[in-house]
Amino acid sequence: NMAILRHIALNLLKHDKTEKVGVKSKRLNAGWNESYLMKVVGL
Repeated sequence: NMAILRHIALNLLKHDKTEKVGVKSKRLNAGWNESYLMKVVGL
């Protein structure tokens, strides 16, 4: 279910404490910066 995947992704962004910005900015940064995305996902 896509809602579950979206919820997991938002939880990963909320628990990321490397940047002091909002979830919206973290989503944009993860979309632009592949290294940040991998850091948030944990790969």
